[in-house]
Amino acid sequence: MTTGYRTIAWNGLWDNNIVLSQNLALCPTLAVTSTATNGLGMGLATTVVLVSTGLCIAPLRRVIVPEVRIPVFVLIIATIVTLVDMGMNAWLHDLHKVLGLFIPLIVTNCAILGRAEAFASRNAPLPAMTDGLMMGLGFTLALVTLGAVREIMGSGTLFANASLLLGNMFDFLQLTVIPGYRGFLLVILPPGGFLALGFLLAGKRILEKKLRERSRVARPVAVSESGAIA
Repeated sequence: MTTGYRTIAWNGLWDNNIVLSQNLALCPTLAVTSTATNGLGMGLATTVVLVSTGLCIAPLRRVIVPEVRIPVFVLIIATIVTLVDMGMNAWLHDLHKVLGLFIPLIVTNCAILGRAEAFASRNAPLPAMTDGLMMGLGFTLALVTLGAVREIMGSGTLFANASLLLGNMFDFLQLTVIPGYRGFLLVILPPGGFLALGFLLAGKRILEKKLRERSRVARPVAVSESGAIA
């Protein structure tokens, strides 16, 4: 079973977005998105795990027997997460300290196991990797958006400390959006995360409703051969 790449991309980024549509992985989503930088780091780490999981599981889909597939998937995911955790500790140590326990907890992210079960175990490696990439980018987009909203409203900055946490190449991301702004502490605290996520979910639903209405209006009126409106 293979799905078109355009459909895979749209599902991962929008229709089946891990956070905004499936409402999964909310623990790291709410915990690490006090800044856009943290959201970007967590999202990219999860993307690497999703892509690697698809690459490893898809070629083995005909070898892994159904009775033990879940333990095998968990073992593969745990191995990949361990490697990602060690790599971030070695090369992105400051970001690793900020994200802390949430990097190893990627193993428990039900979205990763869900994609392994629903897609990677049923498709060839390339579509499985594409699905992992798009799901990861959609997850990253949700985390960065949520982090950006909370950071701007909470402190007036955007991607603060990006160069320290992600490396000097990300120095250009650091912005002061509202100079002299003293901040709104509630937005950075956990209650602010719930509120911001709620508004994002509501905004997505409203946008989808408007897009559906616009597509219905733009749809050409079918006219029968007799000239009557069908």
